[in-house]
Amino acid sequence: AVIGAVMSYKERKMVALVTQAVGSFIKLYLLMLFVRVLLTWFPNVDWMRQPWAILRQVTDPYLNLFRGVIPAIGGLDISPIAAFLRLICSRIRSHH
Repeated sequence: AVIGAVMSYKERKMVALVTQAVGSFIKLYLLMLFVRVLLTWFPNVDWMRQPWAILRQVTDPYLNLFRGVIPAIGGLDISPIAAFLRLICSRIRSHH
């Protein structure tokens, strides 16, 4: 027998709710990453002041996973592209 082949209405609603919450979280995190990457183009941003320090603390651990694997090309850090693609793929998977 396949486990979970038959779910009750409540179970389906719970799964849908969790899936929607995960998708919403990923969408919010993508927005935060976009703002973080966009602000790196402005050298006068003080990353030690609020709200930028919180944005950096929330997004940099995830970005650092990719920075350690993907080297910069000509001084340009392309690791955020991989980070975005990974989250977008995760978001797409959460909707299916």
